[in-house]
Amino acid sequence: MGIVDEDIERLRSTVSIVDTIQQYVALKRVGRNWVGLCPFHAEKSGSFNVREETGRYKCFGCDKGGDVFTFIQEIEHTDFPGAVEHLAAKAGIQLNYTTAGQSKERAQRKHYVEAMGEAVEWYHQRLLTDPDARAARDYLRRRGLAGDIARQFKLGWAPDDWDALSRGLGASPDVLQTVGLAFRNKRNKMQDSFRARVMFPIFSESGEALAFGGRILPGSDDPAKYKNSSETPIYTKSKVLYGLNWAKADIAKHDQVIVCEGYTDVIGFHRAGVARAVATCGTALTEEHVRLLKRYASKVVLAFDADAAGQGAAARFYEWEEAHKVEVQVARLPQGRDPGDLAQSDPDVLVHSVADPVPFLKFRVDRTLVGQPKQSPEQRVRLAEAAMAVVNEHPNVELRKLYAGEVAASVGIPIGDLVQIAERGSRRPAIQMAPKRSTGPMENAEFAALVLLVQDWDEIAPWLIEALFDDDANRMAFVALAAANGDLQEALEVASPDAREVLERAAVTDLNLVPDVEARTLIGAATRRELRQRSRLTDAAAIDEDRAARLDAEALNDTDKARALAAAESLLGWLHRRAEERNGGV
Repeated sequence: MGIVDEDIERLRSTVSIVDTIQQYVALKRVGRNWVGLCPFHAEKSGSFNVREETGRYKCFGCDKGGDVFTFIQEIEHTDFPGAVEHLAAKAGIQLNYTTAGQSKERAQRKHYVEAMGEAVEWYHQRLLTDPDARAARDYLRRRGLAGDIARQFKLGWAPDDWDALSRGLGASPDVLQTVGLAFRNKRNKMQDSFRARVMFPIFSESGEALAFGGRILPGSDDPAKYKNSSETPIYTKSKVLYGLNWAKADIAKHDQVIVCEGYTDVIGFHRAGVARAVATCGTALTEEHVRLLKRYASKVVLAFDADAAGQGAAARFYEWEEAHKVEVQVARLPQGRDPGDLAQSDPDVLVHSVADPVPFLKFRVDRTLVGQPKQSPEQRVRLAEAAMAVVNEHPNVELRKLYAGEVAASVGIPIGDLVQIAERGSRRPAIQMAPKRSTGPMENAEFAALVLLVQDWDEIAPWLIEALFDDDANRMAFVALAAANGDLQEALEVASPDAREVLERAAVTDLNLVPDVEARTLIGAATRRELRQRSRLTDAAAIDEDRAARLDAEALNDTDKARALAAAESLLGWLHRRAEERNGGV
């Protein structure tokens, strides 16, 4: 079945695209548009634009765009019906369905999620009421996980029975097998996947039941302490984080997410009043996890054995920091203590452990240096070598040099020697990011001038000529705008695609600029570029003219504004003549 068209259109006219997107992206008003950082790619300046009047969004950086339904599909990783249902739920609008149109896959997924939800309730009620769950209740009570905590996190009990769930749930054998709740044994009988275990249900970001983690009770002879659901059509471990459905609001509020190792650690943080904790589901932290968390926060705090993780994951952490603009930090947990235990024995220590986390690189350097012998020269050299090996794993040379200073101070070796080691580069290749398009809009003096040209033509146009623009796209944008005498719409009609992209971005970029200052900055950059190209001239007249240009370039920033503007005017003439020479005009 599908959603009737009238309901879709009613939702489209009711839901504000600005209000919807602001739940994910910080927007500020610039003219008729709302502008912010794109949630679909990493960027430093806002190229993501939303217009309420048209109900559309567009990123001029990655070219993603569409209406409010498209946005929800992209950000929530769902299909069109899922986006409609998501928005309808938020708006409190009841949807009506037809008998056709909805995909078979979607209908199946809904069926699977419903079965998992019924299983959550079945296990939960067994824990709360059944006599056979007494040992589980006692265990949870000792761990501080009974009562309201058990109810909040829907903890459950899988009885020590071959097929209690399979018989009690009422779902078909095919569904039970597909979602990992049961399997057919050697006798072709349905058998429950989880037996004699405390059950931790795993929910999606939006609160759909997807999977389970089951823990044995102390004294069990089962060698597997935890058993987790296998991957299914509704559950992919690398894309799901336990507890995100409960934590996402607090994560966004604090711009910080705490990543734990296990379910009880997440619950422990909640018990301590820190509701922004999540856990991986039996797997290492993945880039998909980081991409998911980046929607809510820019700081990822590791609340597990980060030293052990760092042995193999440091390179990935640094890459994620660069690619997704997140900061990986480490909680100051007492050695050998996990959050679940601390929540019960010393919750204040747990709270303080994440109040002042340390950057991941600093944590690893400190672990290398602290408590090591430094009495002899040999010991200090060995320690410096070990610490710098850790430092040089980071791809950022400036950061490496700063940490080299910290290592030098700790081991008593001249800082210059260690900085040289840091400067020689990391032990692994630098992070390879996608190359920037040479014709793309540059956040430099050229682009700043174009912003002013679009928004304040009369003030800056007299100070600009084509020869000032070195970037192809910026130059073509200037030519189009100059030909249109400052009319943006006319310029957009005649501009090339690259130039049009520059002009569209310039039109919505909010910069606090002074026209003559930006013009002089651009003139100075163009002059220096031209002088570098003419450094081997031997003609006396040309040398004299270039010498005068150098003096004018120095005068561009003169405190006497009249002298600075006169120098700018003189350099415009000089640059124009140079351009004519190259084009055969002289």
